[in-house]
Amino acid sequence: MKIGNIDFGNRPAFLAPMEDVTDIGFRKMCKRFGAAMVYTEFVSADAIIRSIKSTLAKMKIDDDERPVGIQIYGRDVESMVEAAKIVESVHPDVIDLNFGCPVKKVAGKGAGAGMLRNIPLLLDITRAVVDAVHTPVTVKTRLGWDKNNLIITELAEQLQDCGIQALTIHGRTRSQMYTGEADWTLIGEVKNNPKIHIPIIGNGDVTDYATAKEKFDKYNVDAVMIGRATFGRPWIFREMQNGGDSGLTLDDKIDVLEEMLRINVERIDEYRGILHTRRHLAASPIFKGIPDFRQTRIAMLRADKMDDVIAILERCRTILHNVENNDTQA
Repeated sequence: MKIGNIDFGNRPAFLAPMEDVTDIGFRKMCKRFGAAMVYTEFVSADAIIRSIKSTLAKMKIDDDERPVGIQIYGRDVESMVEAAKIVESVHPDVIDLNFGCPVKKVAGKGAGAGMLRNIPLLLDITRAVVDAVHTPVTVKTRLGWDKNNLIITELAEQLQDCGIQALTIHGRTRSQMYTGEADWTLIGEVKNNPKIHIPIIGNGDVTDYATAKEKFDKYNVDAVMIGRATFGRPWIFREMQNGGDSGLTLDDKIDVLEEMLRINVERIDEYRGILHTRRHLAASPIFKGIPDFRQTRIAMLRADKMDDVIAILERCRTILHNVENNDTQA
């Protein structure tokens, strides 16, 4: 599979762009463990144009995380074109247009998935951005606004005609938000449409090697994009490559989480670095074996000093080893 001149190989897995999740520490870990492409947190076109410091900070990328995409969202042609030109100066490998974010503060204002209610404007924005930059432009969107407006099969052809170089489809409507099961049947229809020649990336409910393999086998997508299943689990990409086996021990995984924390604290600052990382710590599946984890989780979410977070992780390490030893003896 290729986007522009980038060859991702066969059946690649991408890290989805997620606000307050795909910070640089997490992206670098996902890249280390085999993510074919990572994305920064999605950013507002208006905030880019106004040079909002926190937004510009989200666009900082390292060469060792390439290929990397920056995803932007907005609701008018002029701001999206201007923002795309600014983004291009950062030299991402891909500029992705977000027409899929369902949250009210984005879609409710006509951006993100809100664009699915104004297809002419969506296409005008796409066409204008493609014409304005030299970087490959891609799009991420959903099946439609609701179950009565499943427009993705026609929309995919229209977006391809605008000049995009890949399309990511989340198998839900905007009205579904993140509830219910993702429906991949329409993603498969788009991929198998003989008029479509750009790569089609499927997104939604890919949680492990088995579900990824099923999506590739059944729907013939060129790549899968993984979102929530990556929380606290950057090694999921190695699992995808190794038939479900990350090859990591419990100690290895805790070391990875601690390294993510250190990277974020170093690259951002202690308070915000912890804020970004503790979402992953609290959600990581490796802690499911801790009895009454709720109290430990609360402590993780309240800690505001790196030493305190590390101490909590080390206590978790000890507890989990004790649980393993007791299970072995039993």
